[in-house]
Order: sequence, then structure tokens, then C-alpha cells
Amino acid sequence: MSQARKPDYTAGIDALLKPRNIAIVGASDRPGNWAGGVFRSLSRLTYPGKIYPVNPRNETVWGGLKCYPSLADLPEKPDHVVIVVPGPAAIETVREAGRAGARSAQIFSSGFGEGGDPKGRALGEELAQAILDSGMAVAGPNCMGNFVASHQMTASDDRVVDLKGGPVAVFGQSGGIVMAIVRALRGRGLYPNYGLTTGNEIGLTTADYIRYFAQDPSVKVMSCFIESIKDPDDFRAACKIAQQAGKPIVALKIGGSEASRAAALAHTGSLAGSLSCFDAVAGALGVIRVDTLDQMVETVEYLAHAKPPKGVRAGAITFSGGLKGLILEAAERNQIAFPELAAETTQKLSEILGVGTSLGNPLDAGFAAISSAEAYFKCIEIMQQDPNIDVLFVQEELPSVARANNKVENLKTVDRRVAEGLPKPIAVLSMVSYMYADYSREFRSALPHLPILHEVDKALKAVHTAGLYGMRLASLSEDQPRVTKKPDQAQTHAILAHAQASSDGRRILDEAQSKKLLALYGVESAQENVAASADAAVQAAEAIGYPVVLKLISPQIQHKSDVGGVLVGLKDAATVREGFAKIKDNLARHAPQAVFEGVIVARMISGGVELVIGVQRDPEVGPVIMFGTGGVLLELHKDVSFGPVPLQLDQARAMIASTKAATLLHGYRGSPASDAEQIARTLVAVSELAHDLGDEIESIDINPYVALPKGQGAWALDGLVVLRAR
Repeated sequence: MSQARKPDYTAGIDALLKPRNIAIVGASDRPGNWAGGVFRSLSRLTYPGKIYPVNPRNETVWGGLKCYPSLADLPEKPDHVVIVVPGPAAIETVREAGRAGARSAQIFSSGFGEGGDPKGRALGEELAQAILDSGMAVAGPNCMGNFVASHQMTASDDRVVDLKGGPVAVFGQSGGIVMAIVRALRGRGLYPNYGLTTGNEIGLTTADYIRYFAQDPSVKVMSCFIESIKDPDDFRAACKIAQQAGKPIVALKIGGSEASRAAALAHTGSLAGSLSCFDAVAGALGVIRVDTLDQMVETVEYLAHAKPPKGVRAGAITFSGGLKGLILEAAERNQIAFPELAAETTQKLSEILGVGTSLGNPLDAGFAAISSAEAYFKCIEIMQQDPNIDVLFVQEELPSVARANNKVENLKTVDRRVAEGLPKPIAVLSMVSYMYADYSREFRSALPHLPILHEVDKALKAVHTAGLYGMRLASLSEDQPRVTKKPDQAQTHAILAHAQASSDGRRILDEAQSKKLLALYGVESAQENVAASADAAVQAAEAIGYPVVLKLISPQIQHKSDVGGVLVGLKDAATVREGFAKIKDNLARHAPQAVFEGVIVARMISGGVELVIGVQRDPEVGPVIMFGTGGVLLELHKDVSFGPVPLQLDQARAMIASTKAATLLHGYRGSPASDAEQIARTLVAVSELAHDLGDEIESIDINPYVALPKGQGAWALDGLVVLRAR
């Protein structure tokens, strides 16, 4: 259901990350105490503000530092409060911090429903209310703290050695994973300015941090670990802000909502996977989802140092025929193209490179480019000018010790030329992953415009994801016009009033009413009529013309074929009468509790390509639209794609193209082609229906949706609309 407008936490997050002072509640000299670890980290890294220990049991702590009995007793208003006390005491501390005028707080304590126990959930609900009442920006609970390099602030017990800052913000719901990403990036000479652990997110959520970092000019790329999304609308809104700001979000997403899909009433729900839905919605908003932490590090490395490519067509300059082969083998599995070079490019390269080179793409430049800096730079310039290339790889590894090596020193010149305006990004590529020595990290800092990517597969995958992001940025436009005119609300409400409640409270429109609603949005069905008796069924069949199809109407039955509720190819009045009785009898045998309301008599549509179009509300990202090969074998083949709601025409076309159904629609082995553009418009229309229904829609299922040869139309042969419980 719709929620109240969320508070603007910008000022509070600023206090969380750059506090004027820090109060630590739960201060103790007890060995292993987290509060002591936070204090030692702040002191060791020379946090510039005041630190106030708070604990009514102690007069002094940590080597004689004055300890205050409460936040109200501090000599100044607390700005940020670190809470290291358990359960109910943490809740009361949040209330106390709010009364004392604090702008932010961070709760290290756990026990607020992480394991799903009823007592913990109750505490979590009480904490959520206390946070809301306090007006503060509250991180956690169950988190490991934060660090901000530019502010010399580390409210964490993690042993951060030093605080160098760079253009990356790392945050996520797992403290261990966040710090692993931070260590890996630092080991590569890329120093995040922010490291945040968000915990259970009863207070601030991933969306709040995305919104904050999207507006922070020091942040070039965000790296986040997501277990669950608390508010789909807020998450989408935050991602859109980041997309408009040109700030890529590289996300590792785990978890999901399989239980909700298992209970789905429509086929669409059972086919949706948590990551498919996440990709459909978040991907359209510029979120780059990665599968592994290694891929996360490689992708962040690329985006922190180079602009996204405008596509996924690459060129490469190598000094090894073996590496050239590895690149070509890895290209297909990582969806990177190494297109044939333009004839002019090949001609120019052949004039520069002599014996020992292998022209082509990748280019094995051999000894000529190794021994001559002039030849090396000329190869780069020529490859950059090739119209078939979006991004260029150059082979190299960073040195572990200082030494005279023209190949490596040449990279400084390449970096400078990129900064001066080379038209396409360049990424350095190594054969294998390798550790950086101190000298490597120092040398790396001299190459701020060159991503240093490790190992062929990881490098190509990172550039592929960056290229897709760049393509999305290039295609950003104002919202396209609606495919359908918004129907009169009175018509829509009149149809929705026919919905009947299911056992779990969700409301279901039967097939006839579902098709009426779809028809308002231009989704056509075959000619049909509802019949409550055998005589009425015969009259309807004769008006439509034989052959006809009979389909059960029962509010308790969503999938009619499961109970023998569909009969096809009925050719005369006698078979229609027999069919009516048979469907009624089948329902009584298979589902005696179900109510028989009659049948739909429909014109028989033969041939064509059976498709499925549907919408499913995912608990984490909201409604998504699905398209694919339909029919009774839908769940077996699972040839489906997903997209955001509402959908645009170019996105609909891309959804169709990504499925095997596209081959059938274009004509397979001599079969006639269907009107793929009409199907794309239908996808958009269904997404507009779902968008217009807003919080009411649970799912829409059109299966089969049959596309006849071009000029003969496409028809919804079945339809089911499910509304959310009130």
C-alpha cells in the first residue's frame, strides 16, 4: 500500500559520516568491548572532533578519559551517537539521543529479528518506531561501523591501517563483505573514501545511502552489497537519482523472495526469480549487478578510472600470440565483441609493424611495439580511430620494483593522452591476477585515467558490464508517449468491482472480467460470450461460428486446464451441449468445493505462435513485466525475459529479442512472420495497465497470447488479473 513521504535524511547522514563530535554509549574497559575498539580506532587515526564516553557505571574509561552518565550530561549537544548496548537499552538510547538533539546514531547491537524469532521481531518494530520518533538518521542495527577517509573518521572496530581516500563509496548489509571489498580495492591502490556497514537497515536503508552518494561530488562510483530491499518505490527513486547524476552503482545482490513466488496465483510469479526481477528493474535504472566479489572489484576498478564505453565492441593490443588466443576464446562467454578492423586501420598498422606481428583484432604487436615507443603510441592512436571499436585494451602488468622498463613507463604517457582527450577509453589488461607491492600501488597512483584490470575473463566481464551501462546512459531520454490512452477511471473501477477474494485475501478477476480490463488497454481477445447454461452456450457458439472453445468460469479455479475446464474444437450444437456438461462434471470431481458459474464460449484460434505476457509484483523491486514462449509447457521451457513497469517501446523490443520466441516470430523454417511490433506495443500496454493500477496490482497473466501471421492479428486466449489484498 502507499506509504507516507519519507523524511529527507541528507543532513543526518552527513552527521553520521562527518560528525562534529561522537558520543559512545556503552563505554567500558572490559576486554573485547566493541565500544573500546571504536574509541581506539578513532584515536589512532586522529579523528578531529571530540569523543564522549557514556556509561552511568563508570566515572572514567580508556586511560582516565571522563565518562558521562547520560547523553543529557554532555558538555555539548551530541552530533553522532555510537550505541553499543543490547536490546531494550539500545531502543531507550535512541529515544534519549533524539531528546538530546543528536542528528545521527549507529547501533552495533543485534537481536532485533535477524533470526526471525518473535521476540526479536517485536524489538525490531519497537526500535523502528523509536527511530521514527527521534527524527535522527540511524544506521543499523547489527552493523560493524563506518569509516570516512576525508574526515579521518572510523567509527568501527575494524583494524583500518590508514585513511587514504578515493572516488569510491563502499556500503552494504554485511560488515565482513564490505571490509573485504575495501581491503581488495586498497590492495589494488584504489582507496575508498567511504566504507559503511548498513546492518539490518531498520533505520537508514540502501536507498538512503544511494541518494546521499549520488549528490556527493567526491563519489564517482558506488559499490554495494544488498541482501534485501526494504522499500521498492524508494529504492527505484534513489537509483533514478544516481542514474541521472551519472553515478554507476555496482551491486552484488543475494537473497530473494522465493516463498512469495511459490505462492503466486499466476504463471508469471512462479517463473520470476529474485535476480531476474532485480535485473529488470534496477538494471533499467543503471544498476550494474555482478555475480562475485572479484567481478565487483574489477568493475569498480574500471568505472573509478575511466568513462563507460559506448558499447561492448573492443580492440586489444597484445605482445603475445597466446594471449591473443585467450582473449578471443574468452570474448564469446563474456559477451564482448572483437570486430574485424576497418581496412584502413589494418593498412596503417601494417605500415608501422613488421616481422613478428599478427595483424587483426586483437593485434599482436610483437617486438616492433615493445622496442619502439613511437610505434606503440601510433598503434594506440590508429586503433582508437577505428569506427568498429568502443574501448581499447592494452597488455601490461604493473612493476613490483622500480626499474627501467619502457613498456610500463609508456603507460604514463597513455594516461596523459587519455586525460588530454583520446576519444575512447583504454584499459590495461594482464594475463593473470597478481598482488601489488608498495611500489605497484605507488606507480598505480600515477595512472588516474587508466583502469588496471586483472586476468582475461575478469577484465572482459568488467568491460562488458561497463559497456552495457554506457549504452543505457546514451539511450536515456524523456519518458516516451503512452502507447494507450488512459481509460476512463469509472470503466476501470466498474470492472475491478467484480473481483472476488481468495482464501489469502487477494482479489481475483475471472477470465471474462480480466479480458474486459485488458481490452480497455487495447489487448484484443477472440470473439467470445459468457454462458450460464447449455442452451446459452449453443446460442453463443452459433452466433460466433464453429468451431469454438469452451472454458470454465469459477472464481476458485485459476488454471482451468488442471481440472479439465477447457475443451477445444467443438464443431456443432451437440458437442457444445456435451462439453458444457463435461466441464461442469469435471469441476465437481476435481474441486467439489468450487462454484460453477458457467463457461466462456470463444472462437477457435488455430496456428500462430503461442506466447505469454504477464506482470508480477516482486516484494523487493515492485512490479515487473514478463514476456516469453507460452502455452502449457511454459514452466518447463522457461524461455522468458523481464522488464520494468512501466515499459518503453525500445525496452519491449529488447525483451522480445532476448528470447527464443523472437526466432519464431520472425518466421522459422519457412513459417510466416508475425507482427513483432504489435506484440511490443501490447507489452507496453500491459505495463501501462499495471502502472495505472499502482498498489492494487498483484499479477497479470495472459497465456497463451497467440500471434498469427502478420496482418491477422494477435489475441489473448486466456487472461487472469489478480489484485492485492486490501
